[in-house]
Amino acid sequence: MDNCGVLIPIKAFDSAKIRLASVLNPSERADLSRSLAEGVIKACIGVPAWVICEDQQVEGWALQMGAQVIRNPHAGLNEAAQVGLGTLAKLGIKKAIVTHADLINPEGLLSLFEHNGIVLVPDRHRDGTNVIGLPPNIDFSFKYGPGSFARHKAEAERFSLPVTIIENTHLGFDIDNPDDLSDFGLPK
Repeated sequence: MDNCGVLIPIKAFDSAKIRLASVLNPSERADLSRSLAEGVIKACIGVPAWVICEDQQVEGWALQMGAQVIRNPHAGLNEAAQVGLGTLAKLGIKKAIVTHADLINPEGLLSLFEHNGIVLVPDRHRDGTNVIGLPPNIDFSFKYGPGSFARHKAEAERFSLPVTIIENTHLGFDIDNPDDLSDFGLPK
């Protein structure tokens, strides 16, 4: 997997998973976020992984995990993905995976490099976009937030590249709200 890389935007652990505040205290949310992100980084073994963040604590943690770090000069997921992808393009990376750090089971994440063009993995509700595979040198505009899968699909179709949508896979399972905790047997 030459010239491939994984980009993982991660916000500060102590401010992550706010939508779980009704069932988890700040320390529990930080621990959950860190644990899920560790799983994603471990799933990248064999391919360079970059964590893009604004937080010094996340930066230190990422370096200890063996990831490289890109500091995001802006706040927000869309901005982080855009800055990170541009950085990977400048580094000569030809195929990139941009993934959320809260995947329940990121095993097989690197198999997305087997696809050419743009790969989209929606969340299990087919609303959000958990993973995007794409060449970093295209002018792809990230559109995360509620309903992002439809927006990312429309964005992908702007390019004369094959678009592969991978649904009904464990990569579509992430933790966003309290129901997700019980759905996956996690304590809440």
